[in-house]
Amino acid sequence: MTKATIEKITKSRCGLCGNARKKLTKTACCGNWICDDEGNYVIFSYARNCCSRNHRRFTLCPHHHEEKHKGDWTTCKECVADFSNTPEMCAWYGTNGYNFKKMPKPPAFKPTYCSKCDKRIVLPDGGYSDLCGVIRHDTEACDITEEERKKIIADYKSKEHN
Repeated sequence: MTKATIEKITKSRCGLCGNARKKLTKTACCGNWICDDEGNYVIFSYARNCCSRNHRRFTLCPHHHEEKHKGDWTTCKECVADFSNTPEMCAWYGTNGYNFKKMPKPPAFKPTYCSKCDKRIVLPDGGYSDLCGVIRHDTEACDITEEERKKIIADYKSKEHN
């Protein structure tokens, strides 16, 4: 196959989902062909059915590009440092299926547990709230009461002044 034939075949398919599309675009961050489907996203639907939006919002690649970090994003210490307060999210952003290539050594992290029911919270899945570092499932059983809210905020403020 000639280089032009290979490029034509590559350009006719999304690099993430593999679907043949008439509307493809190149990503600004890494220059890969991807479905030109941003316009299909329904606001507040939280759907994950748009390749271009998923890559743009849920990977480190565009973050690396927008922050103008040097080198390859998969080994970028600056990107990891930018997410140092949530290494679980950094690991997910670097290894999920919305990436064209994956981070070879994602940061290690300790699992997050609900401060009320002590069940595991998988941060990339959502369904939790974080009030001043107190993390709870977003369920009625784990809701923060108004009394708890006041105490959490007071404790947080007292830590700020120490």
